[in-house]
Amino acid sequence: MIQRVREKFTCRDCEKISQAPAPFHVTPRGWVGPSLLAMILFEKFGQHQPLNRQAERYAKEGVPLSLSTLADQVGAGCAVLEPLIRRIEAHVFAAERLHGDDTTVPVLAKGKTDTGRCWVYVRDDRPFGGQTPPAAMFYYSRDRGGEHPQGHLATYAGLFQADAYGGYNKLCAPDREPGQILEVACWVHARRTFFVMADLAESARRKAQGKTTAVISPLALEAVRRIDALFEIERTISGETAERRRAVRKELSAPLVADLESWMREQRAKLSRGNDLAKAMDYVLKRWPAFTRFLDDGRVCLSNNAAERALRGIALGRKSWLFAGSERGGQRAAAMYSLIVTAKMNDIDPQAWLADVLARIAAHPA
Repeated sequence: MIQRVREKFTCRDCEKISQAPAPFHVTPRGWVGPSLLAMILFEKFGQHQPLNRQAERYAKEGVPLSLSTLADQVGAGCAVLEPLIRRIEAHVFAAERLHGDDTTVPVLAKGKTDTGRCWVYVRDDRPFGGQTPPAAMFYYSRDRGGEHPQGHLATYAGLFQADAYGGYNKLCAPDREPGQILEVACWVHARRTFFVMADLAESARRKAQGKTTAVISPLALEAVRRIDALFEIERTISGETAERRRAVRKELSAPLVADLESWMREQRAKLSRGNDLAKAMDYVLKRWPAFTRFLDDGRVCLSNNAAERALRGIALGRKSWLFAGSERGGQRAAAMYSLIVTAKMNDIDPQAWLADVLARIAAHPA
């Protein structure tokens, strides 16, 4: 408990009373201090501990906090931090290159749960030696309609790396205002489908357990081997300048990519349309310009792992909190994920950073 003493002083000459001003509260008329509020927010959104579990823990420590009280403080904390979220948003969309992805978020509805979406856009210039701090911006929506990413990226122009979701298609129109978004495909997505058909370790595991095993495809094995060769080159130039990365790719990666295209088109012609391997090849060949854009631009990454890493916490947390309680709850979660994931990307302790910010933000000039 922190007790503040504000002494009153009187002046007999001017007959006035003066007193030190009361310190700003973290939230209007709030009683929760910055450290406790930071802990509540980080436990809920960073450690995925629902408020009911937090309330039980505080009660055992002799601090009775009702669930509604904690929920009110979460809402007040999100409102206080809103200006910082808008600054992160501006920083992310000022990038020349973005990663994007989305994942499911169950949201409570009448007698059931609906499937909402959580979208993330990541700015990370570190792979090509950029000095700009990385950041992630999250959004929540009730469905996966294409209008959501189109609204998120309404003011953005540049390189955009994501999966082949159809909702992004309108963003890549050549005559788009304020400028064209250039699609960059993810080689990890492409490799993943081939790897499923070439996973020798999984096949051996299933065989040892007496389960049926899938047929290992020699063509899938060859595709994985060729894609892995590209990633091996990328490991040697991670963190180098964009110019250096482009030069190495032109020298080492471009011949491998050309051979991969020739081999893949030759093998695809021998496969039936419904073949799983044919579908995996079509996924790559139909988006070949997006897959090969990394050869001409050193800023481009081979994978969209930056966005997938940002979403990892939500995938883990779903098993703990099960669903978002409402639309507003989903929006608050997206806002707090933006702050916490950005802090983690910059190697900053999110809870300590939140406590410091909450202690100073009320007195900070608007």
